[in-house]
Amino acid sequence: MNLPRTQAVYSLVAVTTFCFAITAGVNAQVKTETSTASGPATIQVHVERGEVVRVDGNDLLVKMEDGSLRDFPSVPESTRVTVDGKQMSIHDLKPGMKLERTITTTTTPKTVTTVQTVTGTVLHVMPPSSVTLRLEDGSTQRFTIPSGQKFTINGSETNAWGLRPKMKISATKVVEEPQTEVEHQRQITGTMPPPPTPPSSDQPIIIAMARPVPAPTPATQELQAKTLPKTGSVLPLVGLLGGLAFVTGLGLRVSRLKPW
Repeated sequence: MNLPRTQAVYSLVAVTTFCFAITAGVNAQVKTETSTASGPATIQVHVERGEVVRVDGNDLLVKMEDGSLRDFPSVPESTRVTVDGKQMSIHDLKPGMKLERTITTTTTPKTVTTVQTVTGTVLHVMPPSSVTLRLEDGSTQRFTIPSGQKFTINGSETNAWGLRPKMKISATKVVEEPQTEVEHQRQITGTMPPPPTPPSSDQPIIIAMARPVPAPTPATQELQAKTLPKTGSVLPLVGLLGGLAFVTGLGLRVSRLKPW
């Protein structure tokens, strides 16, 4: 039973054969008892605040209080957010919602004490390091003797060198192991975005209206009838001038060929 651990307290009590009748009723197997003692707990509270920017499926993008953007991918379906007193899932969140996550961390120091007790008869001793016992169920087991361990035999104190075969030994080993238990609790709350601010009662309201087209009067209709639309072009005029120039040139040429 070589179980070296930190913060272990060992106690070995040697008894003579005279005490065999007293210890014979003890179970020969190794007995183990474990107890746990808790110390004062420490509590730390951390609060994070932000505004929902985008919700895409189970992915959440939040603008934190310091202006940074933080992505929360694959938010579990079981996550619930208390918004204005109502429980909402990740799919109910909308851009503009204000979120607040409170993380409470509770740290509790604990000491686990394990007591192992065995009774047997000395078969072999290798002082000062170990002793081999025959347990009352007939099995044998080797035990390590801690450095400086003392034994009391018939009222006299001795060390491992004083152990002899056939002596009845009751051995007790106490191990104290410190542990730390950490518990995290998360709570998410939120508020809906504020509605748009309505205009004040004394603020003028401008209404745009289309200007009506006046009906045409008889004089206007007569003027429109006399005015021709400008649909002509300068090309006919250019063509006419060109024709006149051609005819004039031809006449001059004929006159030059005619005899005087």
